[in-house]
Amino acid sequence: MLPGTYLSKKKDGTPLYRASLTHAGKHISLGSFPSEETAHSAYLEAIRLFSEPSQTDRLLETYQEKTFFLPFEKWVILLNFRDSGIYIKTPIYLEKRFFTYYYSKSCHFKFDVDDLFYYSNHKIMKRGSHLFVADYGMQVNILSRYGIKNYAVEGRDYRFVNGDNTDYRYKNIEIINRYHGVSRQQIGGREVYTVRIHIKSSLIVGRYPTEKEAAVAYNRAAVLLRAQGVKKNFLFNYVDGLSEIEYISLFNKVHISSRIRNFGTKPQK
Repeated sequence: MLPGTYLSKKKDGTPLYRASLTHAGKHISLGSFPSEETAHSAYLEAIRLFSEPSQTDRLLETYQEKTFFLPFEKWVILLNFRDSGIYIKTPIYLEKRFFTYYYSKSCHFKFDVDDLFYYSNHKIMKRGSHLFVADYGMQVNILSRYGIKNYAVEGRDYRFVNGDNTDYRYKNIEIINRYHGVSRQQIGGREVYTVRIHIKSSLIVGRYPTEKEAAVAYNRAAVLLRAQGVKKNFLFNYVDGLSEIEYISLFNKVHISSRIRNFGTKPQK
């Protein structure tokens, strides 16, 4: 066998050639290839990569110009190992105060170092515009790490402060509305929280001075509507920072619009 290669087989018995090498005491698998020659070529590319000086400012361009056999994901992993001395099994490149996760050649994301352990062990996947990881058998939206709900809409419920929606560093994500049915607004020069609940159309529950009061108001509106026979599985808000007694007290006194309170007593248009 050529250096850095060994023969394996698929389940159906088809030959498969794997490539690997050892660098800085770390044995690294480079992947599987259809022929011994391509596996050997990937091995040689990895050797060459480790011998080259760092070119972080041209990371993507360097891959497009020089790499022909190594998969892009593996190339990022090796490059990071070369430059940082840390082997990470996901396509992460460590910067000075953050890291970049290279989902593909045309798509990459910035994260704070606080998230390094998590994304070192969780691979980012994409479905439409939604980014998620597999965690304990579930698909977990990466926005949930910031307290952003699955139904949240960019620009309405949260925003990227610098306008870059690939920059997931904590200082760049501002949560506008953290609770279901609640939206923050400026009315008459003051900040209020408007609550809407959807049945056949959106109905205004009320406007409230605090976000927590608005979240509780939405919950109470949902309870009132279900008691009046509305057959809908409303998403209830879990309100942080309120004890059980505080929650019950606020729930009982928060004002709800008469249209919601009397929803089941009058014909609805």
